Amino acid sequence: MAQSAGKKVGNIVIWVLMALLILGLGGFGVTNFGSSIQSVGEVGDEPITVNDYYRELLSEIAAAERDQGRQISISDAEQLGILARVRTRLTNRAALDNEAARMGLSVGDERVREQVLAAPAFQGIDGKFDRAAYQGVLRNRGLSVDEFETGIRKDTARTILQGAVIGGVPAPQVQIDTLLAYFGERRSFRWATFGPEQLAEPLPEPSEEELKTYYQANTPDFTLPQMKRITYAWVAPEMLVDSVEIDEDSARKLYESKASDYQQPERRLIERLIFPSDEAAAEAKAALEDGSATFQSLVEGRGLTLEDVDLGELTRAELPEEAGEALFALEEPGVAGPFTTDLGPALFRMNGILAAVDVPFEEARADLTLELAQERARRVISDMEVEVEDRLAEGATLEELADETDLVVATIDWWDASGEAIASYDAFRDAALTLTKDDFPTVIRLEDGGIFAMRLDETLEPRLQELEAVRGKVLAGWEAQETEKRLRVQAAELQAQVEAGAPLTSSDAPVDEAEALTRDGFIDGTPPALVTTAFELDEGGLGIIEGFGNVYLLQLNKIAAPDPENERIALLSQLLGQQATQSISVDLYSLFAEALARDAGVEIDNSALAQVHAQIATQ
Repeated sequence: MAQSAGKKVGNIVIWVLMALLILGLGGFGVTNFGSSIQSVGEVGDEPITVNDYYRELLSEIAAAERDQGRQISISDAEQLGILARVRTRLTNRAALDNEAARMGLSVGDERVREQVLAAPAFQGIDGKFDRAAYQGVLRNRGLSVDEFETGIRKDTARTILQGAVIGGVPAPQVQIDTLLAYFGERRSFRWATFGPEQLAEPLPEPSEEELKTYYQANTPDFTLPQMKRITYAWVAPEMLVDSVEIDEDSARKLYESKASDYQQPERRLIERLIFPSDEAAAEAKAALEDGSATFQSLVEGRGLTLEDVDLGELTRAELPEEAGEALFALEEPGVAGPFTTDLGPALFRMNGILAAVDVPFEEARADLTLELAQERARRVISDMEVEVEDRLAEGATLEELADETDLVVATIDWWDASGEAIASYDAFRDAALTLTKDDFPTVIRLEDGGIFAMRLDETLEPRLQELEAVRGKVLAGWEAQETEKRLRVQAAELQAQVEAGAPLTSSDAPVDEAEALTRDGFIDGTPPALVTTAFELDEGGLGIIEGFGNVYLLQLNKIAAPDPENERIALLSQLLGQQATQSISVDLYSLFAEALARDAGVEIDNSALAQVHAQIATQ
């Protein structure tokens, strides 16, 4: 058993090492730091080699650059903690290697040979070990054969030592039980919903003073954001459609080319389940007829899904003759068969009837003409594009373009939530986002084949709209606020009655309930705060919540422990245990490595580190 475990550890080590070699260190070869500098430090008798530090640091910096999307300098890497992280990792690794060497932990040549021969990275096209490939890969990564194989031995010994330290770490059951009780706890509660229809009396008309007070108290709601005042000249295919003439012959040719869209025979939505024998098919049909099976259960019993047996839309001619006759005789969904097919006996299920399609040219003429007109308009605009670009290059203004071409000039106060007219196009939005006053108007294509050019006239700073301009919005806001205030009073009155012993159903507000809901539960049509509040109350407690234009009075009925039979709870328990064990193992490993380093003694050569940093900075 110990031998098997050791072999498994060895296998894991070699594959991790191969991954680092082939993927993680790609492009990070060895740099010559001079024969006098071999290490950046040592732990006990174990050196931290210059090349190990160089490769690890380059790899970490490259990963940070990918994450942040920018170049990371050495000073940046120091501020981000990358230098300290790499030094700590290599120091801990060297401490474990030093301890393994002190204890005499190692692996033999045969084990190293097995791992090297089995590595796909070192195999030729025949799948066998290729010594030339082996040496070439190592040479490209700046490693000699001796260095690589020594690394395998050290990595294996280090992993054995690490496994002895963190193996068998028990999960802290108290912590798991506490977390499980929190996440798996269930609560049952009821709530009364007070909406606008529950108002005891209609809202009065607000006075001008009340509207003005609400307006002044909520100015952010009535303040326009920063905008760009943009002048643009544009043309879209739909703007030219009416000016394009389409002859009937062209429309008829398009109609004929799309005949399958306008002329289709009657079809059926069909599923087919094949059986290995006539007897199996007959038994399945009998089970359907006596109700002991459904078509779906028969499909699943064959190890298939409904997608596997779906044939889609079929005409009568596309089905076997006998099956087609039976299925097209059905006037509603059902099962027919079994029938003989090329693949064996089969049951067929018909799920829907698609009537025949017969649209004459006269009915399709308008759509065909529009389609042709739009296509021709797109070609006109495409031909126009070069002319417009040339005129802009000559210095023509957008207004002049509108006078000389089919382009239309307009102005929009745009911000990133604008969506009307041209602002609904992604191309316009993307261009407007980055538009500055220094940008020269150029032709930009729209998604539908149109074109436009734009100019930034000015940037409009955020500004409060006048009361008259937003009176409707102010009135709606006041009504919502006043409604919520009055509903909250009604909810508080019901709360007092319930606390005095009355049932939650004592008012006209509808009452709903939820049973055994966990913290991650969600009740459609209610604010998330409803569930959150339910987990803040004591059993029997009451709470008032607002949201979605309503006011809710919540009453907590019951608190229950997690359901041990629930699969989600069982999985959560397993995951919490794994997470806790892993966290403790990582901490234990780090503390062990730090203790070994402290006992063995750590020496860092700052001048060697500086040379590595200087080398990286010049790349």
